[in-house]
This record gives sequence, structure tokens and C-alpha cells, in this order.
Amino acid sequence: MIVITNPFFIEDEIQILHSLLEEGLSLLHIRKPDFSELEMTQFINQIKLEFRNKLVLHNHYDLAEDFGIKRLHFSEKERKSNLDSPARFPKPCRYKSTSTHSVEDFNSLENDFDYAFLSPVFKSISKENYYPIIDLFEALKLRKNYKTKVIALGGIDSQNIHKTLENGFDDIALLGSIWNNENPVKQFKLCQKIVHSYSQSQV
Repeated sequence: MIVITNPFFIEDEIQILHSLLEEGLSLLHIRKPDFSELEMTQFINQIKLEFRNKLVLHNHYDLAEDFGIKRLHFSEKERKSNLDSPARFPKPCRYKSTSTHSVEDFNSLENDFDYAFLSPVFKSISKENYYPIIDLFEALKLRKNYKTKVIALGGIDSQNIHKTLENGFDDIALLGSIWNNENPVKQFKLCQKIVHSYSQSQV
């Protein structure tokens, strides 16, 4: 299960992030598009060293080497604009992820990517007027790419996690359901429990 940071300021954010990581959060995507390099440096510096291996950078990739971060995420735009670049992926990058918005785009991904977000699955919790144009559950039946894990993003919450995993997604990513909740850690634990329950039922 993945959690993406709120792009905006959240009170006690670092404390909440530590709580999520201590509760067993697998990967934390740091998405702060308006952060300067200095602000990003200060933000990462506050996160305990023991959790660095769970951090995924969405920008300021040059900081990855400084902090020993080996996971980078590329937006759809970045991925498509850097296709022919010899320095496509920064040196310390061991694990790569990206964003997609159609099954056709997901299917066309090269083997460079360990996983990809496919969104929006449901009406977004964090973005106004952002909702699926097509049924991604139906579209996912046309999946041909099984080398890249497909991660559901967009409107995922405790009410629809089971349905999402049942319909072909490998995992989920949470944003609005965590940060729009008055108790982010409690909400995370609830969602985590549902994911674990589903996984155990598949064994």
C-alpha cells in the first residue's frame, strides 16, 4: 500500500508521516510540486534515516543521491518527454514508477518501471471535478503488461478497496482518503487492515 503526501501544507505532517511509516506503510511518495530544492531538502531531513528506503521522490531528483533515496517517480509528461534522453534516469535510481491514465498507456510502458499508477479509478477525493471518463475496471480486462504492477489511484478509500483489488489492480495508493480525514493514522490502519484481509483471502 502506498501513501502520497498532500501537495499542500499539513499541520504536524512529519509526525503523521512517521506514525504511518511506523505502522508499516510500504512506500511514501513525496509529492510537493511547489517545493524549492531547499524546502525539499529540509522536508526530507526531518524524516528518520530508518525510513529513507521507503521514500519515493517526485521531483528534485538530484537530491536522491544526497539522501540515499533509490526510488523515483516520473509523471506521464516527464516520462514521455524524456524517452530519448541518454540520462533518462538519474544515477542512484534503482526503482522507478510512473503515472498513467489509460490502460493503453499502461500496456505500452517499457520494462523500466516497477509499477505505475492508473487513475482516476473513482471520483477524486482531493481534486475537484476529477473523475473517471471510462470504467477502468472494464478497461483493465485488456491489460497486457504484467511486468509492471498496476496501482489504483483516485478516490480510493476504505469503502472501495476490496472492490478495487478484486477487479485486477495489484495494489492501491491513497491521498485524499488519508489527508482529508480528521485522523489520518486511524484511516490508514483501517485501509491497511482491508488490504491485508484481501491478500490473505487470496492465498
